Amino acid sequence: MGVTPGSRDKVVEILLGDFTEMRSIGCEVYLVSVSETEPNWVWVTEVWTSKEAHGAALRLESVRSSIKEAQPHLTGEFESIELSVVGGLGA
Repeated sequence: MGVTPGSRDKVVEILLGDFTEMRSIGCEVYLVSVSETEPNWVWVTEVWTSKEAHGAALRLESVRSSIKEAQPHLTGEFESIELSVVGGLGA
């Protein structure tokens, strides 16, 4: 996701909040990543037990609050790719 100049660390801090509720409803992997060569981007990798579990997470107050807090720091540029895991370490 694109972030406004100088706000990457703030967005990362917001995204790295409490994961307890997300884990309890089916989040298996949640990784927040940055690149030193792309200072205005943050990548989030998520693996969910189902699309329904992901949808339920978006209704959690803690998730909604984090999204609301992060929004002023986002540019609106997003790239999303849905994949089906077929194997590997941690699968």
